[in-house]
Amino acid sequence: MNATEFLGIEQTTENTFSFEVTEKLITPGHFLFGGCGLAAGIVALEAHSGRPTIWATAHYLSYAPTGSRVTVTSTLAVVGGHVTQARAVATIDEREILTINAALGTGELSSDRPWVSMPDVPAPEDCPPRRLPAGMGESIFEHIDTRVALGRTFAQIDGVPGSPHSALWARIPDHLDPSAATLAIFGDYVSGGSTEPLGRRVMGRSLDNTIRIASLVPTEWVLCDIQMHALEGGFGQGIAFLWSQDGHLLGTASQSIAQKLWDQ
Repeated sequence: MNATEFLGIEQTTENTFSFEVTEKLITPGHFLFGGCGLAAGIVALEAHSGRPTIWATAHYLSYAPTGSRVTVTSTLAVVGGHVTQARAVATIDEREILTINAALGTGELSSDRPWVSMPDVPAPEDCPPRRLPAGMGESIFEHIDTRVALGRTFAQIDGVPGSPHSALWARIPDHLDPSAATLAIFGDYVSGGSTEPLGRRVMGRSLDNTIRIASLVPTEWVLCDIQMHALEGGFGQGIAFLWSQDGHLLGTASQSIAQKLWDQ
């Protein structure tokens, strides 16, 4: 299974794509998971441009409820020798819900290793599963296998503040080759990253979501190394380094998030 199949996105014209917001693509609040919206835009832009993603950012404007059909229209604003600057707009019945800006392309210069280090955490099979509290219903979290590599499970959150640094192993079963779209889905785990430092369950609504691609190498699991920077006035900011199991930096994800306490 690749990201296109997971999202169920279909190409209808050269620059138009669509998908249905099914239960496996939603948050527990019954609307489109933000990372899936960015992933859909990336799928559209890569297919239209014929180039891989360098970076992409989403600006979330409105909700896409379960059962709605989203249309994604891409525009190649500037096509250069190595880089395409592009954007995509996601709509429901002509109502804009999401805009994506991106640069796509390839170059030649590379370093022999990343300039940051992967944290030393247990292997996925040695980490406890990350499960939402009972009664939340069907959502994307039933379709992504997630393990707590650093920090506490939801059941262990007890009101005691912890570290702003946490980490999760994540995989989509039967999906072994990460793509920019897959990383966009995993990167949205930043939105819940304030739970660990606060020591209280927090709900997050992404205002934006940016993914930057480093090196896409085959890996079954992706480590989401989350580092929260601040929470002030109800808005949090944080970043995630995304690692392969063998220590390759796949990319980074960053967000600003509207957050509130989760009364569950």
